[in-house]
Amino acid sequence: MVNDLIDELPRLISESDTHVSQLALMIVSRLSETMPQSMEKIPDGVLPAALTLIRSPLLQGSALISMTTFFCSLVRSGNPRLTFVELVQHLTNPVYNPSPATQPANSPLSVHKQAFYSTSSCISALALNCASEAEYQSVITKLLDNLKSNDMSCSVRLFALLTLGGIGKHRDLSEHKNLQNVIMSSFNSPTEEVKSAASYALGNVSVGNLNLYLPIILSEIQSNSKRQYLLLHSLKEIITSMSEKEESIQLLKNYVPDMWNLLVRYMESSEEGSRKIVAACLGKLMLIDHESLLPKLLNYTTSESPHARSTVVTAIKYTVKEEPQAIDVMLRQYIGQFLNLLRDDDLHVRRMALVTLNSTAHNKPALIRDHMEEILPNLYKETTIKLKREVEMGPFKYQWTTRWTTEKQHLSACTQCCKVAWTELTFSSS
Repeated sequence: MVNDLIDELPRLISESDTHVSQLALMIVSRLSETMPQSMEKIPDGVLPAALTLIRSPLLQGSALISMTTFFCSLVRSGNPRLTFVELVQHLTNPVYNPSPATQPANSPLSVHKQAFYSTSSCISALALNCASEAEYQSVITKLLDNLKSNDMSCSVRLFALLTLGGIGKHRDLSEHKNLQNVIMSSFNSPTEEVKSAASYALGNVSVGNLNLYLPIILSEIQSNSKRQYLLLHSLKEIITSMSEKEESIQLLKNYVPDMWNLLVRYMESSEEGSRKIVAACLGKLMLIDHESLLPKLLNYTTSESPHARSTVVTAIKYTVKEEPQAIDVMLRQYIGQFLNLLRDDDLHVRRMALVTLNSTAHNKPALIRDHMEEILPNLYKETTIKLKREVEMGPFKYQWTTRWTTEKQHLSACTQCCKVAWTELTFSSS
């Protein structure tokens, strides 16, 4: 009966239904624990199907978690055809040796972008949970050699960076000297995917040894303006990863003042991309220490710089989560003052305030319900369509406004506010 089940499983593992694929992989994982002798047919049926699925751009979330568990269970089954070395070879072969069968059409990369994340997640899980010390060190050494070599393709560098990040997030890699410099050398890559992966890797490796790497990143942000955007991304990765567990949060709190002082210096950056990352970092830091940081952020709503004001109100968006947070009580008290930026003189600031209002009304409407009397007049004022000019297209004419995007956001905000407090809404007959 078990053999018949295993024969049917390969047909169920495909990107056409990732949920069914997830269940099929979970069955194999369970069988490997309870009936390891049943793994004899896996290398010829289920494994090829799983290796095809892992190259799919649709493999994400819980299905990807089941895939990593699946590969770890195969190694633990003890089957001589499913060893750590064999599975690593199968997983990495499309990256190191691309072929027309595995490489996406019209793509310079050896596999789909998501497939790099999926493959690196599986390799990281195998190295951390199933490898001997010698096998583990062999994987790390190979990845570092790939990054140091000038002959490696962008695909290999991308894979090496993502895998190092996945491993370094859970295990200290500081024994490898100048690791941060090896990773940061990829910031000079001509490929944006490699630069992004280097930023991800640096942030996650820093989680493994915060005391060593975080001061280096903070120093680099201040001294290297060309790499500032990527380094801010690394800092965001650190804050996000360290916020997952209470033990990590306590460790991160030691550096909150330094990070805060650094981030507020870049609220006025001329680069909008950098300001967005700064806003995200500030918002995530306030979730860690809202009692001292939220009042500090409020002071910047009166800054002379419109860039700073837009960054401040955007940061609030990142503090609003659907699930209950410790910051909620305090945020409910202060959020009205942040949303007063809806009447700011600068159009971009008003637009960012609208985005924050929309997000808050959608995710946690209770925060703004008591402030509707102040919010609604500012909202009504901006919903008037201000047509700027008439455009001719052949025999037809239409009116066009340069503020249409903002006006749409205001109308969308009105819709969300209707759901929050219908009884507070008033309509004029004029």
